Amino acid sequence: MKTIPVEVAYALPDEQILVELEVPEGTTVQQAIEQSGIPERFHDIELGKRNKVGIWGKLTKLDTVLRAHDRVEIYRPLIADPKEVRKKRAAEGKRMKKGGGKVEEAAPDTRD
Repeated sequence: MKTIPVEVAYALPDEQILVELEVPEGTTVQQAIEQSGIPERFHDIELGKRNKVGIWGKLTKLDTVLRAHDRVEIYRPLIADPKEVRKKRAAEGKRMKKGGGKVEEAAPDTRD
């Protein structure tokens, strides 16, 4: 049976794991994650419930069949909802510079 090279990645704030695998053609995202051993090492991973997965930064499903050189990524849940953070910042009268720079105070409205 022909095999293909893939990677499985998982990152914590202070630790990143990248496991290189040779898997049979037809292997799914979930199968590759299980073969990587990452879920056994990090017991807080709950595939299909708490943690989403992707290939090269794009969300995908656990039953997606992998192609050669795919990098499967296991995503941690967000701590805060980005939309809510933006709403809160807007309500406080602050805005971000383009590119996520430091926070600036909004200029007062001088229109009459």
